[in-house]
Amino acid sequence: MFEQFASGASVNVSARSESGRVRPHNEDSVLARFPLFLVADGMGGHFRGDLASSTAIRVIDEAIDPGSPTTPEAVLAAVRAANRAIRRSIGGSGIGVSGTTLTGLVATVADNGDRHWMVLNVGDSRVYRWNGRSLTQLTVDHSLVQELMDAGLLTADQASRHPERSTITRALGVNDGLEIDAWLLPYDAAHTFLICSDGVTKELETAQLELILATHRDDESRSLADAIVEAALEAGGRDNTTAVVVEGVRAGEGELVSTGTGARDLGELGDTRPRSVPR
Repeated sequence: MFEQFASGASVNVSARSESGRVRPHNEDSVLARFPLFLVADGMGGHFRGDLASSTAIRVIDEAIDPGSPTTPEAVLAAVRAANRAIRRSIGGSGIGVSGTTLTGLVATVADNGDRHWMVLNVGDSRVYRWNGRSLTQLTVDHSLVQELMDAGLLTADQASRHPERSTITRALGVNDGLEIDAWLLPYDAAHTFLICSDGVTKELETAQLELILATHRDDESRSLADAIVEAALEAGGRDNTTAVVVEGVRAGEGELVSTGTGARDLGELGDTRPRSVPR
């Protein structure tokens, strides 16, 4: 775990990514440096998945300056640039169609100086919020089984066993056009955020994640991200497994303070919001 200080903000961050116990290669890519905390899960086979996820992370990393909050507009522009870069890379490689999920948390600042956490999502990697008592999934999966659940055609239990449970309906690199779920949350120290690939959520139920978050005590050798990834590996580790944990430091320990009253979608920027925006 490491503490990051930037422009009057302090957050504790831990990150870990493993190939798992079954997959020989890790197609997940991760970026964990202020103001960007992102996870990308590549698809399309080893080389194609690696290329798509690493390209997405590289392009966004290069587009956003480190150390200070950025703007929502800059984040969305960087994600779209990543989509174009993946399409150029895949098209010139002769390896066929590929793509990657992308989800995460970004510290942003508005024109009036107000700060927010921006949550963004494309695909079925996830962002969760932990308030010390319960874990809430903030993102909505862009997947076939999620659409069937929304239509009332599948239960959550049936979705977990469905033969096409890994089929996603949005990804970077697949089409020239890209729909991005993006919205803003208060920028405060009241919550911890978990960002993860489906290698975590396929193996661990919400109750198991809550237990880890509630009982874990950090030390120099084992962070919260370590604990979550290791639990997923112990549960089977059937997929690449990545977790990033972002913890705000409360007033008196740092300078991260509340600057918002609730979630706000970014529809005015031409992007979508989740089917159910947490309040």
